[in-house]
Amino acid sequence: MISLAALAELAERHRDDLAQPVAALQLGDRSVDTDERPVLMGVVNLSRDSSYRDSIAVSTESAVRKGRVQAAAGADLIDVGAESTRATAARADLAQQQELLTPVVQQLVADGIAVSVESYQEPVARAGLAAGARVLNLTGSDDDDRMFALAAEHGATVVLCHVLGPNARALTGESVDPDPVPRMLDLFGARIERARELGVPSLAIDPGLGFGFHLDDQRARARHQATALLHTFRLRRLGVPICHALPHAFDIFEDQYRSGEGFFAVLAHLGGTGIYRTHEVPLVASVLDALHFFAADPARAVDRPIS
Repeated sequence: MISLAALAELAERHRDDLAQPVAALQLGDRSVDTDERPVLMGVVNLSRDSSYRDSIAVSTESAVRKGRVQAAAGADLIDVGAESTRATAARADLAQQQELLTPVVQQLVADGIAVSVESYQEPVARAGLAAGARVLNLTGSDDDDRMFALAAEHGATVVLCHVLGPNARALTGESVDPDPVPRMLDLFGARIERARELGVPSLAIDPGLGFGFHLDDQRARARHQATALLHTFRLRRLGVPICHALPHAFDIFEDQYRSGEGFFAVLAHLGGTGIYRTHEVPLVASVLDALHFFAADPARAVDRPIS
């Protein structure tokens, strides 16, 4: 599946999408051209049910420390979530989520660190934005108008996740479409238009590779995710940056699973991704730095880290 010939054929078949420009991403008062400088989104999970154990914070102090460490390692943005998106994870009530989220966001923002809040619930999103988060990582689609109006009220960027259902928690598994891009173009296109109508100042899209699929074979799941990453550039015609939560594919990498996100970052980069949601910030930062270095014209290249 991944060969020079296959990549050349993919690029030729969709050549009109390769050079499509995308808008800059707003991170508070910063505007970032994600083609020139990819954005790294570090992850801090306040739920103990999160599948990536290394990202779990057991207290406010732990969460703030993790966020500071990731920012120092090159993260442009820290994504904080108070409830796991796994369907089997315990539900966290709204008051508990707000209580967990608010002090973490406040302390990171006080340090000058850009923060996104991951949620599909309006009260939780409101608490995070009121605490200073300037990005809403929206993992649901059943309450778009209220969420878009809330983001506009706070001047916040919205990352739209592709979820075929009310939210990521409600998914029972999505049948794998051999080519999901046309459907995504339609669904994302309508949501982007509505968000702009309601005043959202900046948008990105996330194809939702971390959410449910009808694939019991985890190796087949990883193959599907790899293919989707390479086809990402076909969504650039929507004109907004593309965000991917990088897979780690435990069934492929096993005891070296922490290197998995570095591998998938290469595929995401080749596919035109602009925002990389990762639990392994130093690894992915170094991989992207190397990719940008080797892609540069040697006659014009300047040794400049991306993070």
